[in-house]
Amino acid sequence: MNNVFSLHSGIMDGYKKYIRGFINIQDETIRKTVTDRLLSDTLFPEPLIQFNPAFQSGGSIADLIGNGTLHPDSKHIYIDDTGAPWNIYRHQADAITLGNAGKGFVVTSGTGSGKSLTYITTICNHVLRNPNTNGVCAIIVYPLNALINSQLNALNDFKSKYQKYKKSDFPVTFKRYTGQEDETQRNEIISNPPHILLTNYMMLELIMVRHGDKALRDALLKNLRYLVFDELHTYKGRQGADVSLLIRRIRQTARNKGVICIGTSATMASGTIPEQ
Repeated sequence: MNNVFSLHSGIMDGYKKYIRGFINIQDETIRKTVTDRLLSDTLFPEPLIQFNPAFQSGGSIADLIGNGTLHPDSKHIYIDDTGAPWNIYRHQADAITLGNAGKGFVVTSGTGSGKSLTYITTICNHVLRNPNTNGVCAIIVYPLNALINSQLNALNDFKSKYQKYKKSDFPVTFKRYTGQEDETQRNEIISNPPHILLTNYMMLELIMVRHGDKALRDALLKNLRYLVFDELHTYKGRQGADVSLLIRRIRQTARNKGVICIGTSATMASGTIPEQ
């Protein structure tokens, strides 16, 4: 703990020197005032220290397999490096149970509470139980491409574990479609749509209107079962209105009129009930 505070102190001292290096004030009174402000806590407040909440235990992945909520092959996906099934929180178990009962849900637990596991497990379980699933059965929308890249890494980790312990190909396909892809990658996604499409709302808007994405759009509207929005609190104001209309358009034009909507947010549960 002492090392952490020493590191913080060293960083702050270096930053103060960096800031002062740009200042050359001739007037002594002004120079003293500016120097005093630079050294005060107004510009450099003390570090925030707080406790993370303890989330209620929800058992383990093995429990959800045992009660029939999850497909038995889930034991090859949600495991640690020793092959032991993951322990999960109560809100994760409740959300996964709802999702696999064909019901939508919104998870508003804190940062680092495993919100993404709730919808990833729900989607993967559907594909495991329906091995003949074709086309895009799930769209996951993120506000930042960095979050998409992080989720892609997590899915690749699940894939590696499954192939290691099950000794067969991972049955769930997934692709990123954000505008970062080159022409070859885009054509591969359009010609061979994955089960899970990771994207942002601007690209999803383009998929719904762009002629070049017609094959992908058809695969989406024909097979869509899950529509997921991560970090729901980021969609507000004009952007929120755009996303709201996009969701309506997708639900109205999708062949499946019972598309399951899922959302997550680490901040929407803050404030009073009327504010929420």
